[in-house]
Amino acid sequence: AAYVAGTPLAGQVHAGQAFGVIPPGTDEKGKPHKVRLYSNASPGFGEDGDGAVLSTTAKRLIDEFHPQSDKDDPDDHRLHLGVASNYICDLRVGDEVTVSGPNGKRFLLPENREDFDYLFIATGTGIAPFRGMLKELFEHPNRPPTESQVRLIMGTPYTTDLLYDDWLRDLDQKFQNFEYETAISREPRPDGRRGGYVHHRLAERIDEYRDLLTSPRTLIYICGLAGMQVGVFHELAKAGLGEGYLKVHEEVAGLDPADWTTDQVKRRVRPTSRCMLEVY
Repeated sequence: AAYVAGTPLAGQVHAGQAFGVIPPGTDEKGKPHKVRLYSNASPGFGEDGDGAVLSTTAKRLIDEFHPQSDKDDPDDHRLHLGVASNYICDLRVGDEVTVSGPNGKRFLLPENREDFDYLFIATGTGIAPFRGMLKELFEHPNRPPTESQVRLIMGTPYTTDLLYDDWLRDLDQKFQNFEYETAISREPRPDGRRGGYVHHRLAERIDEYRDLLTSPRTLIYICGLAGMQVGVFHELAKAGLGEGYLKVHEEVAGLDPADWTTDQVKRRVRPTSRCMLEVY
Protein backbone atom coordinates (compact mmCIF):
# COMPACT_ATOMS: atom_id res chain seq x y z
CA ALA A 1 0.00 0.00 0.00
CA ALA A 2 1.15 3.55 -0.74
CA TYR A 3 0.35 6.60 1.37
CA VAL A 4 -0.32 9.44 -1.09
CA ALA A 5 -1.86 12.12 1.14
CA GLY A 6 -0.75 15.59 0.08
CA THR A 7 0.06 14.47 -3.48
CA PRO A 8 -1.96 14.91 -6.71
CA LEU A 9 -2.94 11.22 -6.50
CA ALA A 10 -4.85 11.57 -3.23
CA GLY A 11 -8.52 10.83 -3.87
CA GLN A 12 -7.97 10.78 -7.63
CA VAL A 13 -7.30 7.09 -8.42
CA HIS A 14 -10.42 5.11 -9.23
CA ALA A 15 -10.96 1.35 -9.21
CA GLY A 16 -9.95 0.10 -12.66
CA GLN A 17 -7.19 2.66 -13.11
CA ALA A 18 -3.47 2.14 -12.60
CA PHE A 19 -0.67 4.11 -11.03
CA GLY A 20 2.98 4.10 -12.01
CA VAL A 21 5.91 2.95 -9.90
CA ILE A 22 9.42 4.08 -10.80
CA PRO A 23 12.10 1.79 -9.35
CA PRO A 24 15.25 3.56 -8.17
CA GLY A 25 18.59 3.10 -9.91
CA THR A 26 19.47 2.50 -13.54
CA ASP A 27 19.15 -0.29 -16.07
CA GLU A 28 21.95 -2.25 -17.76
CA LYS A 29 22.47 0.70 -20.15
CA GLY A 30 22.90 3.16 -17.31
CA LYS A 31 19.55 4.86 -17.90
CA PRO A 32 16.97 5.48 -15.16
CA HIS A 33 14.39 2.72 -14.89
CA LYS A 34 11.16 3.38 -16.77
CA VAL A 35 7.83 3.62 -15.03
CA ARG A 36 5.88 0.38 -14.53
CA LEU A 37 2.10 0.49 -14.28
CA TYR A 38 0.26 -1.42 -11.57
CA SER A 39 -3.51 -1.78 -11.30
CA ASN A 40 -5.08 0.00 -8.38
CA ALA A 41 -6.56 -2.67 -6.09
CA SER A 42 -8.29 -0.09 -3.91
CA PRO A 43 -11.74 1.45 -4.25
CA GLY A 44 -11.96 5.14 -5.08
CA PHE A 45 -12.15 5.92 -1.36
CA GLY A 46 -8.83 4.13 -0.81
CA GLU A 47 -7.88 1.72 1.92
CA ASP A 48 -8.42 4.43 4.51
CA GLY A 49 -11.80 5.80 3.39
CA ASP A 50 -10.34 9.11 2.22
CA GLY A 51 -8.37 8.04 -0.86
CA ALA A 52 -5.01 8.67 0.81
CA VAL A 53 -3.87 5.02 0.86
CA LEU A 54 -3.63 3.03 -2.39
CA SER A 55 -2.84 -0.64 -2.81
CA THR A 56 -1.87 -2.88 -5.68
CA THR A 57 -1.43 -6.60 -6.26
CA ALA A 58 2.18 -7.38 -7.10
CA LYS A 59 3.72 -10.78 -7.82
CA ARG A 60 7.47 -11.35 -7.78
CA LEU A 61 8.92 -12.13 -11.18
CA ILE A 62 11.72 -14.70 -10.82
CA ASP A 63 12.34 -16.67 -13.98
CA GLU A 64 15.03 -18.08 -16.21
CA PHE A 65 16.13 -15.74 -18.98
CA HIS A 66 14.48 -16.43 -22.32
CA PRO A 67 15.80 -14.90 -25.58
CA GLN A 68 13.62 -12.00 -26.71
CA SER A 69 15.21 -11.42 -30.12
CA ASP A 70 17.67 -12.91 -32.60
CA LYS A 71 20.41 -10.84 -31.00
CA ASP A 72 20.01 -12.58 -27.63
CA ASP A 73 22.22 -15.52 -26.71
CA PRO A 74 20.07 -18.71 -26.80
CA ASP A 75 22.46 -20.32 -24.31
CA ASP A 76 21.96 -17.57 -21.74
CA HIS A 77 19.96 -19.13 -18.89
CA ARG A 78 20.75 -16.71 -16.11
CA LEU A 79 18.11 -15.98 -13.51
CA HIS A 80 15.93 -13.02 -14.49
CA LEU A 81 14.51 -10.90 -11.68
CA GLY A 82 11.67 -8.51 -12.42
CA VAL A 83 12.96 -5.06 -11.50
CA ALA A 84 9.75 -3.42 -10.33
CA SER A 85 7.95 -6.46 -8.92
CA ASN A 86 10.84 -7.40 -6.64
CA TYR A 87 11.39 -3.78 -5.68
CA ILE A 88 7.75 -3.47 -4.59
CA CYS A 89 7.76 -6.79 -2.75
CA ASP A 90 10.95 -5.82 -0.89
CA LEU A 91 9.59 -2.49 0.35
CA ARG A 92 9.19 -1.93 4.07
CA VAL A 93 6.79 0.26 5.99
CA GLY A 94 7.97 3.84 5.76
CA ASP A 95 10.01 3.46 2.56
CA GLU A 96 9.55 6.30 0.08
CA VAL A 97 8.26 5.33 -3.38
CA THR A 98 8.11 7.40 -6.56
CA VAL A 99 4.65 7.02 -8.10
CA SER A 100 2.77 8.62 -10.98
CA GLY A 101 -0.71 8.60 -12.45
CA PRO A 102 -3.53 7.90 -12.47
CA ASN A 103 -3.64 6.05 -15.79
CA GLY A 104 -6.63 4.65 -17.67
CA LYS A 105 -10.01 6.02 -18.71
CA ARG A 106 -12.01 3.03 -19.99
CA PHE A 107 -11.70 0.16 -17.51
CA LEU A 108 -13.97 1.86 -14.99
CA LEU A 109 -17.35 1.27 -13.43
CA PRO A 110 -20.05 3.44 -15.01
CA GLU A 111 -21.15 6.51 -13.09
CA ASN A 112 -24.73 5.22 -12.99
CA ARG A 113 -23.57 1.80 -11.78
CA GLU A 114 -26.99 0.69 -10.47
CA ASP A 115 -28.26 0.71 -14.06
CA PHE A 116 -26.01 -2.24 -14.94
CA ASP A 117 -25.18 -5.83 -14.06
CA TYR A 118 -21.64 -7.19 -14.27
CA LEU A 119 -19.57 -10.17 -15.30
CA PHE A 120 -15.97 -9.87 -14.11
CA ILE A 121 -13.36 -12.32 -15.47
CA ALA A 122 -9.84 -12.29 -14.00
CA THR A 123 -6.62 -14.27 -14.06
CA GLY A 124 -3.77 -13.92 -11.56
CA THR A 125 -3.00 -10.36 -10.53
CA GLY A 126 -5.78 -9.31 -12.91
CA ILE A 127 -8.01 -9.59 -9.85
CA ALA A 128 -6.64 -6.23 -8.60
CA PRO A 129 -9.15 -3.86 -10.24
CA PHE A 130 -12.05 -6.12 -9.33
CA ARG A 131 -11.14 -5.98 -5.64
CA GLY A 132 -11.55 -2.21 -5.80
CA MET A 133 -14.75 -2.41 -7.86
CA LEU A 134 -16.35 -4.96 -5.54
CA LYS A 135 -15.52 -2.83 -2.52
CA GLU A 136 -17.17 0.13 -4.21
CA LEU A 137 -20.23 -1.93 -5.14
CA PHE A 138 -20.72 -3.78 -1.86
CA GLU A 139 -18.71 -2.03 0.87
CA HIS A 140 -18.98 1.69 0.11
CA PRO A 141 -19.04 3.69 3.37
CA ASN A 142 -21.61 6.18 2.07
CA ARG A 143 -23.86 4.03 -0.14
CA PRO A 144 -25.90 0.87 0.43
CA PRO A 145 -24.65 -2.34 -1.20
CA THR A 146 -25.52 -2.62 -4.86
CA GLU A 147 -28.64 -4.48 -5.93
CA SER A 148 -27.09 -5.24 -9.33
CA GLN A 149 -26.20 -8.81 -10.28
CA VAL A 150 -22.42 -9.34 -10.12
CA ARG A 151 -20.50 -12.48 -11.15
CA LEU A 152 -16.76 -13.09 -10.88
CA ILE A 153 -14.77 -15.91 -12.50
CA MET A 154 -11.21 -16.04 -11.17
CA GLY A 155 -8.53 -18.19 -12.83
CA THR A 156 -5.14 -19.29 -11.48
CA PRO A 157 -2.77 -22.23 -12.06
CA TYR A 158 -3.08 -23.52 -8.46
CA THR A 159 -5.46 -22.90 -5.58
CA THR A 160 -2.54 -21.44 -3.62
CA ASP A 161 -2.36 -18.69 -6.25
CA LEU A 162 -5.88 -17.42 -5.51
CA LEU A 163 -5.75 -13.82 -4.28
CA TYR A 164 -8.26 -12.33 -1.82
CA ASP A 165 -9.98 -15.73 -1.85
CA ASP A 166 -11.25 -15.68 1.75
CA TRP A 167 -12.71 -12.20 1.36
CA LEU A 168 -14.36 -13.11 -1.95
CA ARG A 169 -15.91 -16.25 -0.48
CA ASP A 170 -17.23 -14.24 2.45
CA LEU A 171 -18.70 -11.71 0.04
CA ASP A 172 -20.35 -14.55 -1.90
CA GLN A 173 -21.93 -15.86 1.30
CA LYS A 174 -23.09 -12.44 2.44
CA PHE A 175 -24.74 -11.19 -0.76
CA GLN A 176 -27.19 -13.20 -2.86
CA ASN A 177 -26.57 -10.98 -5.88
CA PHE A 178 -22.84 -11.79 -5.96
CA GLU A 179 -21.39 -15.07 -7.18
CA TYR A 180 -17.71 -16.02 -7.07
CA GLU A 181 -16.23 -19.08 -8.74
CA THR A 182 -12.74 -20.23 -9.63
CA ALA A 183 -11.03 -21.96 -12.53
CA ILE A 184 -7.86 -23.80 -11.49
CA SER A 185 -5.88 -24.89 -14.54
CA ARG A 186 -3.10 -27.12 -13.20
CA GLU A 187 -4.90 -29.12 -10.54
CA PRO A 188 -7.43 -31.92 -11.08
CA ARG A 189 -10.97 -31.14 -10.03
CA PRO A 190 -12.61 -32.94 -7.10
CA ASP A 191 -14.33 -35.30 -9.54
CA GLY A 192 -11.01 -36.20 -11.19
CA ARG A 193 -11.46 -34.15 -14.36
CA ARG A 194 -8.61 -32.02 -15.65
CA GLY A 195 -8.44 -28.43 -14.52
CA GLY A 196 -9.57 -25.65 -16.81
CA TYR A 197 -9.17 -22.01 -17.68
CA VAL A 198 -11.70 -19.20 -17.20
CA HIS A 199 -13.22 -19.72 -20.64
CA HIS A 200 -13.72 -23.40 -19.89
CA ARG A 201 -15.61 -22.46 -16.72
CA LEU A 202 -17.71 -20.00 -18.69
CA ALA A 203 -18.50 -22.64 -21.32
CA GLU A 204 -19.49 -25.24 -18.72
CA ARG A 205 -21.95 -22.87 -17.09
CA ILE A 206 -23.04 -20.94 -20.15
CA ASP A 207 -26.72 -21.83 -19.69
CA GLU A 208 -26.63 -20.47 -16.15
CA TYR A 209 -25.03 -17.27 -17.45
CA ARG A 210 -27.41 -16.93 -20.39
CA ASP A 211 -29.97 -14.67 -18.69
CA LEU A 212 -27.22 -12.39 -17.42
CA LEU A 213 -25.46 -12.20 -20.78
CA THR A 214 -28.61 -11.61 -22.86
CA SER A 215 -29.66 -8.73 -20.63
CA PRO A 216 -29.03 -5.27 -22.13
CA ARG A 217 -27.97 -4.18 -18.61
CA THR A 218 -24.89 -6.38 -18.52
CA LEU A 219 -21.28 -5.23 -18.91
CA ILE A 220 -18.28 -7.58 -19.16
CA TYR A 221 -14.86 -6.72 -17.71
CA ILE A 222 -11.84 -8.93 -18.52
CA CYS A 223 -8.45 -8.44 -16.85
CA GLY A 224 -5.31 -10.57 -16.76
CA LEU A 225 -2.79 -12.25 -19.00
CA ALA A 226 -2.68 -11.25 -22.66
CA GLY A 227 -4.58 -13.72 -24.79
CA MET A 228 -7.08 -14.76 -22.12
CA GLN A 229 -9.79 -12.88 -24.00
CA VAL A 230 -9.46 -15.20 -27.01
CA GLY A 231 -11.08 -18.15 -25.25
CA VAL A 232 -13.76 -15.95 -23.66
CA PHE A 233 -14.66 -14.30 -26.99
CA HIS A 234 -14.74 -17.69 -28.70
CA GLU A 235 -17.07 -19.23 -26.10
CA LEU A 236 -19.42 -16.24 -26.17
CA ALA A 237 -19.67 -16.44 -29.95
CA LYS A 238 -20.16 -20.22 -30.01
CA ALA A 239 -23.00 -19.88 -27.52
CA GLY A 240 -24.64 -17.13 -29.58
CA LEU A 241 -24.02 -14.59 -26.82
CA GLY A 242 -21.53 -12.30 -28.53
CA GLU A 243 -24.04 -9.72 -29.67
CA GLY A 244 -23.53 -6.49 -27.79
CA TYR A 245 -20.06 -7.49 -26.57
CA LEU A 246 -18.12 -8.39 -29.73
CA LYS A 247 -17.37 -6.67 -33.03
CA VAL A 248 -16.84 -9.41 -35.60
CA HIS A 249 -15.05 -8.57 -38.83
CA GLU A 250 -16.90 -9.44 -42.03
CA GLU A 251 -14.08 -11.85 -42.91
CA VAL A 252 -15.25 -14.27 -40.23
CA ALA A 253 -18.83 -13.09 -39.62
CA GLY A 254 -20.20 -15.61 -42.09
CA LEU A 255 -18.38 -18.56 -40.53
CA ASP A 256 -19.63 -20.82 -37.77
CA PRO A 257 -17.88 -19.50 -34.62
CA ALA A 258 -17.00 -23.10 -33.75
CA ASP A 259 -14.74 -23.05 -36.83
CA TRP A 260 -12.93 -19.82 -35.94
CA THR A 261 -9.20 -20.27 -35.49
CA THR A 262 -7.28 -18.70 -32.63
CA ASP A 263 -5.62 -16.33 -35.09
CA GLN A 264 -9.00 -15.23 -36.47
CA VAL A 265 -10.30 -14.48 -33.00
CA LYS A 266 -7.14 -12.50 -32.15
CA ARG A 267 -7.21 -10.46 -35.34
CA ARG A 268 -10.87 -10.22 -36.33
CA VAL A 269 -12.87 -10.06 -33.09
CA ARG A 270 -12.84 -6.92 -30.96
CA PRO A 271 -14.69 -5.85 -27.80
CA THR A 272 -17.54 -3.34 -27.97
CA SER A 273 -18.22 -0.54 -25.50
CA ARG A 274 -20.02 -3.10 -23.29
CA CYS A 275 -16.92 -5.26 -22.99
CA MET A 276 -13.94 -3.73 -21.16
CA LEU A 277 -10.57 -5.39 -21.74
CA GLU A 278 -7.33 -4.90 -19.79
CA VAL A 279 -4.65 -7.49 -20.57
CA TYR A 280 -0.85 -7.40 -20.19
